[in-house]
Amino acid sequence: MEQFQWVRHRCLQFLSTETRRGWYSPPSSLPHKSSLDAQDPQVQRLNGKRRVVVARWGPHHAEYQSISKGFQKNSIRTTKYNIISFIPMNLFQQFHRAANLYFLFLVLLNWVPAVEAFQKEITMIPLAVVLTVIAFKDAMEDYRRYRYDKKINNTLTHVYCRNQKRFVERRWAEVCVGDLVRLSCNEIIPADMVLLYSSDPNGVCHIETANLDGETNLKQRQVVRDLTMQGSKFVPENFGSRIECENPNNDLRRFRGFMEHPGKVRVGLHSENLLLRSCTVRNTETVIGIVVYAGHETKAMQNNSGPRYKRSKLERRLNIDVLWSVVLLLIMCFVAAVGHGVWLNGLKDPIFMIPHDTPSALAAFYMFWTMIIVLQVLIPISLYVSIEIVKLGQIYFIQNDLDLYNPRLDTGVQCRALNITEDLGQIQYLFSDKTGTLTENRMLFRRCTVAGTEYPHRDNAISLEQYEQEECGDVDRSHTLRSRSSKKSLSCKSLNCNRSSVSLNTLTAESDTHSVLDTLRRRTLGAFSGTMECAVIPDPQLQGKLCALSTDSNVRPEAAEFSHILDFFLALAVCNTVVVSSPTQPRHVVQMPVARTPLRSLEEMKILLQKWSLPRLSISPSQGTDTPGSLTKKFFTRGRSASYFPNSTPQTPNTTQELPNLPTYTPSDASSTSSTPVPVCSGACGEDVKDSELAKSNDDDETKSDEEEEDEEELLYEAESPDEAALVQAAKAYGCTLLGRSPEQILVNVPGAGPLSIPLLHVLPFHSARKRMSVVVRHPLTGEVVVYTKGADNVIMELAEEADGFAREVIKRTQRHLDQYAREGLRTLCVAKKVLEEQEYRTWLKRHEFAETSIENREELLLESAERLETNLKLLGATGIVDRLQEDVPETIEALQEAGIKVWVLTGDKQETAINIAFACKLIRPTDQLLTANCDSKEACEARLYELQNEIRHLTKEGVSGQDMFKSDNIRNASDFVLVIDGRTLDFALQNELQESFLVLACCCRSVICCRSTPLQKSQVVRLVRDKLKVMTLAIGDGANDVSMIQMADVGIGISGQEGMQAVMSSDFAISRFKYLNKLILVHGHWCYARLANMILYFFYKNVMYVNLLFWYQFFCGFSGSTMTNSWVLIFFNLLFTSVPPLVYGVLDKDVSRETLVDLPDLYKFGQKSQAYLPSTFWLTMLDAFYQSLVCFFIPYFAYAGSDIGVFSFGSPINSSALLIILLHQVIESRTLTWIHGALLLFSALFYYAFVLVFSVTCVTCSSPTNPYGIETKMMSEALYYFVCALTTVLALLPRILFRAICNTVCPSDLVKAQKIEILPPEAYCSSIKQWKETKAAGEPSPKNILHSFSMNADVPNLTDCIQEAGTVVS
Repeated sequence: MEQFQWVRHRCLQFLSTETRRGWYSPPSSLPHKSSLDAQDPQVQRLNGKRRVVVARWGPHHAEYQSISKGFQKNSIRTTKYNIISFIPMNLFQQFHRAANLYFLFLVLLNWVPAVEAFQKEITMIPLAVVLTVIAFKDAMEDYRRYRYDKKINNTLTHVYCRNQKRFVERRWAEVCVGDLVRLSCNEIIPADMVLLYSSDPNGVCHIETANLDGETNLKQRQVVRDLTMQGSKFVPENFGSRIECENPNNDLRRFRGFMEHPGKVRVGLHSENLLLRSCTVRNTETVIGIVVYAGHETKAMQNNSGPRYKRSKLERRLNIDVLWSVVLLLIMCFVAAVGHGVWLNGLKDPIFMIPHDTPSALAAFYMFWTMIIVLQVLIPISLYVSIEIVKLGQIYFIQNDLDLYNPRLDTGVQCRALNITEDLGQIQYLFSDKTGTLTENRMLFRRCTVAGTEYPHRDNAISLEQYEQEECGDVDRSHTLRSRSSKKSLSCKSLNCNRSSVSLNTLTAESDTHSVLDTLRRRTLGAFSGTMECAVIPDPQLQGKLCALSTDSNVRPEAAEFSHILDFFLALAVCNTVVVSSPTQPRHVVQMPVARTPLRSLEEMKILLQKWSLPRLSISPSQGTDTPGSLTKKFFTRGRSASYFPNSTPQTPNTTQELPNLPTYTPSDASSTSSTPVPVCSGACGEDVKDSELAKSNDDDETKSDEEEEDEEELLYEAESPDEAALVQAAKAYGCTLLGRSPEQILVNVPGAGPLSIPLLHVLPFHSARKRMSVVVRHPLTGEVVVYTKGADNVIMELAEEADGFAREVIKRTQRHLDQYAREGLRTLCVAKKVLEEQEYRTWLKRHEFAETSIENREELLLESAERLETNLKLLGATGIVDRLQEDVPETIEALQEAGIKVWVLTGDKQETAINIAFACKLIRPTDQLLTANCDSKEACEARLYELQNEIRHLTKEGVSGQDMFKSDNIRNASDFVLVIDGRTLDFALQNELQESFLVLACCCRSVICCRSTPLQKSQVVRLVRDKLKVMTLAIGDGANDVSMIQMADVGIGISGQEGMQAVMSSDFAISRFKYLNKLILVHGHWCYARLANMILYFFYKNVMYVNLLFWYQFFCGFSGSTMTNSWVLIFFNLLFTSVPPLVYGVLDKDVSRETLVDLPDLYKFGQKSQAYLPSTFWLTMLDAFYQSLVCFFIPYFAYAGSDIGVFSFGSPINSSALLIILLHQVIESRTLTWIHGALLLFSALFYYAFVLVFSVTCVTCSSPTNPYGIETKMMSEALYYFVCALTTVLALLPRILFRAICNTVCPSDLVKAQKIEILPPEAYCSSIKQWKETKAAGEPSPKNILHSFSMNADVPNLTDCIQEAGTVVS
């Protein structure tokens, strides 16, 4: 059915698109080429994988006319219908539903005279009602889409016009591929464009992608390299380059192609050159680009796949029971057909007219189809529509639950999948990411190791502890943290960045929309620029060594150690993609303050370093570096209003300022003032001042210090990840301050040298396969080509080269420090460098440029190029970063485990770090037995998996093996074991041969922790558990690396955290904190499952019960297909009279209160084991329906036996009794009875009686040839009628009431016990809850008193120490 729906969807989109628009590409595939493409030689050259784009009005105008035929226009259309096509297309769509086809079949069948059962018009009423309601809903939704499309298509932008020789206003819908579009600040990009020009002298443009992926931090885009018009006026007529790129696709992170200039020189095109539709231009006055994808071919529209639809577990069970209902219907119709044939054969001279020309067999065949029409209600087709309505109501209450609302982020729960709410109540396995999901993902620099020496940063640790203690209130309030070793205080304001609120949903024609000044007035907090990220207190020992560069300190580090320290902080400052901004300037423009104090020149630095015998410090101008004099003049002779624009002429202020004379340098002035936004050592080198000098400080010095801190706070770092922000802030604390960035250069303040311009040659971005990123720069002091790399410690350690004894000692000590950091729960990163010879660099560059200009396999070639460069690295040091647990995470995990949910953590962190965090969040208990698996080969993995299984069997004294171990009930002591497995071993375990062994071992454990796992491994683990164990899975994460895992699980939950909205956009539900899982799953999940399961059973019950009344009557009418009630009542009985109460109960019924479900997580197992809707429950409900139908039919039959009442008079008490039984049955089965429920039940009963009374007194020929006139009024005037109805109702419901009473008294379920506890007084309630938990704990296997750890090998050093120190983790 799902495949059929997909084909229908494609057909609808094809029929509704414009001429030559073609098929709309699904997100996972490329669009098909138009048939016109095959006729064009230019398009044939692309072989179906590329497209050529040239300027529409440039030198290649004639070529453009030939290649643009297959390009789509920029108008979008998300509507399904128009005025003419609405009725036929909507009917076409609706009749693809099996339910509507069933209704249509019955309507057509009733028009056949031989099998006609009711009036033709009556059988059309249910179908007409359903089609009308759904059509109205579809029309409203499509009209909203039409208004949105019209608003977007009519938005104005500036497109170059050749006739007018200027940019003119055009609607978005009129933009075409090849058009040159000009945009201003805060304008939304109308189509996917390659950036050709930017008003920024460096060719930089910043965009905000919040409309596309939810990320609010700015992305930097740059003009295509080697464009001659950059820096001068852009002339559209002169643009004669050709673009060859890949065909449209949905990958937002990738763009492959090249630009061929008129001289046949090719320049590679990357995602950094592409401006995506729906993004917003920020902090750039003017940009010009050429459109390469338009309309539905843009990446934004390719990713517009609409809401997510899944089939829930309950719905799959429902489909099976519907098939059983079909089987039951066929059996009943077959019985009626056979009975009718036998009855006809047994007739001898009937006193009533029977057609004799139809053979008995043929009449039986006709009767079979007649009974299909009569008993049609047995198939609960209306149940599917009712389920959709109930789920909408459930979603409404979930999204409006204030307990799930985060006031700080102003977000609540988002329900993106509309039809799996009940799956929340049946989760058995939960797979969670660690960083950003269990933790805050607010990275705070804690400590570091450089050149094998560990710097504990004790003052920094104390300040973090104080901050955590004081953070009980407002999380983002400003703090001032004072170092114990310094009189200075470090503060960090909540600086705002410039950003407009313009979005796709707020497109207006206001005049100030494009105003840069208006942008500057609107400020928002930069990404990862919170209070604690800025406040880093330096370590005195490291600080003193670094300050030796700029002061006459007695500290004299060794040459090699000093080289490591300087390169370490340079790497932290430059090896990132951080955008620098200030509160009063656009984000990529930073004002330089007036130079107030002389700095040591580069020549003096060179002499100092040579005195320390630091090798290779010659500065060669031929290598592309500035001379010391030019650097000093370039960076230090600027007025206050001047701005830093690397590689460009600085702006001249309107008022010429005379620069002060620079006095002679003296050591005592080194730390008093600075010429950069931060002090020379940014609070680091100033610590070197002697205490006697600090004692002589006066108020003037304090005033100067305050001014320094104000300058210090002017820089704002906008990072794409919290790790980058934390490391840049740490470098800044030591005076190595990142001041500005352009595509070609980076401006860094170096202690003792001031601002240095570092040529940026290449950026090799982070890749999940490499687990590292690198930058290639030309060293500002040595002029050498240097590669700075940072990444995962295990990867960098493998690439580190042991060139000499010092390097080996550094690697050995650093590894020991890394293990210590991991035991403390810190996130670790290693930093390394590599110096390239010029010939080596040129050889690598040639192959790298080939990879950059490739279209096919570009990612693979770039990956190979990066890996070829990142070899034989020189290890500089490592960092330890704190990532605190979110609030209430331990309590939430504990509650989920009490609910019977197995929690697995899949993380890319080190094993020791993951174990430590697992202890802190109570995933691992002190009494658990820890099993670790680290293997180097498949054979070793297989052997050791079996070894652990045997050890577990030995300890548990059970011989369970094979598939029996998949059943958690067979493992009594599964709660005593936790498995920890690393990524390499997981690779072996996920292979087909070892999957069963891995699952057997995992099922013996209470929890599993997968360390160093990749995004692909995460999804493979989820799929393995889901498919092999046949369990309900839930995956939760916050980043793009969790998307595959979230989409693979039965229920995917995204956390709107620090890493954008990719996880949220791929999820079924979105929350802001992990703690909200507690109520979302244990409360709302339980309620949704219980409500929907009971409602489905109730629908089956009432349909079977009422249809059987018609079936029993056939035994007394010769199986003729006649009914004892008129057709109107028969049709409306399920459509109107009994339809509303189950809907309300499905939305509002509560078997147990919220407080009890939270206090007793064990109640969640009711839904986890599907106890509300088991096959046995279904068949018991069917038997009860048969019994009630027998009572409801035969009591009136015997009561009126021998009387002269007519057929409709006989059916009157039967219908009334059936209505009362069905409504009161709902009361018995429901757990909540409020005035709303009572009013609805009373309304349904009164509505029925009002209808039949009015029908009885007004309708004479409504049900020809029968005459129902006066029947109901006559029957209701007799006492026997009321006696029969009362007796029938009591006898029909009595067995169910007795059954419920006996079960709830003799062997009550946990839910019944919880309901009894709820009515107790508060004191008795608390004691009962406590006793409940004690009883449950006593029933579980007693945990071991001694922690026993099985290590798969010796690759996990000091694991026992890690476990013993688990309590020290900051939580």
